[in-house]
Amino acid sequence: MAIPDAEYLKNYDGPALRIMEVCGTHTAAIFKSGIRSLLSPNIRLVSGPGCPVCVTVPAYIDRCIEISLLPGHELLCFGDLLKVPGAERTLSDAKGMGGRVRMVWSPFDALALAEQEPETVFVIAAIGFETTAPAFALLLKEAMGRGIKNIKLLTSLKSALTAIDWVCAAGEAVDAFLCPGHVSVITGADAYIPLAEKYNRPFIVAGFEGEHLLAAIHAAVKDASEGRGGVRNLYPEAVSSGGNLKAKEITERYFDLATAVWRGLGSVPDSGYYLKEEYSAYDMNTSQGDDSCGAREVEQSISRDFAEGCRCGDVILGRIDPDECPLFGTACTPVHAVGPCMVSSEGACGIWYRK
Repeated sequence: MAIPDAEYLKNYDGPALRIMEVCGTHTAAIFKSGIRSLLSPNIRLVSGPGCPVCVTVPAYIDRCIEISLLPGHELLCFGDLLKVPGAERTLSDAKGMGGRVRMVWSPFDALALAEQEPETVFVIAAIGFETTAPAFALLLKEAMGRGIKNIKLLTSLKSALTAIDWVCAAGEAVDAFLCPGHVSVITGADAYIPLAEKYNRPFIVAGFEGEHLLAAIHAAVKDASEGRGGVRNLYPEAVSSGGNLKAKEITERYFDLATAVWRGLGSVPDSGYYLKEEYSAYDMNTSQGDDSCGAREVEQSISRDFAEGCRCGDVILGRIDPDECPLFGTACTPVHAVGPCMVSSEGACGIWYRK
């Protein structure tokens, strides 16, 4: 791939543009490549709601903690989730209180555990976007095929595309999007066409190498500055037009879309993946549409998304850079995180802190 005209990006003097890199992995790659130093002051890169840990509501964490303390239950989760704050404590705190919390590298680790301890109910904290939903569907297919019944999912699976739609519809000041690379492998580039047509903004599918991202930013700046919407797939070696059809098919077989609650965004229609009724035996969620906090608790959950002074919500929506939060690097660090954006490896605050 030819490296785009770096001089154009450095000397760009057109309209001020805000380009959202939705994916936290893109944020990390941009820092690693030193791309920000190559851009004109008129080009601002902002983060988006592309970190699944960062957009998981406190009520979900609280429910995970409750489950870990139930007799005969063990909660399985990815490492990033251990230090995410709930209302008052984290899963790490719960473990110190005697809760059964186990970090796993893959949801499929639950299969061997469930067979070894048939008397224990293993509850998997199922979080992620379109990328991970197929894996949880495959897990259930395997568990059912092997007759394993002591596995349940506590879902907080969400649609990144729906979040992008929400950002546009809410009138957030974003002129172009770098589409999340891993999500795009599943959804395909054509999934962004309705958004591009609806909002007349550029949607650029990008890879993760420095030259991939420079090419994507170059395309986003050219299109946005000339008022051109549309979709460009600059990652064709991994992202096809239609995406991974088998992954999408198995997700649709096991999950329905319904309203979900996001940190920073609130209640978003048709943005959460929930197990279909026929698989309720594997479902630890209390109901659809609220990420396993009761309907009466949804408003309360939104109101206490973040601790006092924490501006993770504004970071998630690209309104501020992480270092503009008054807690950044002082009260809030990766060791003692106040907000979820400092916890996850894909969280913008943590990435900025480690830069």
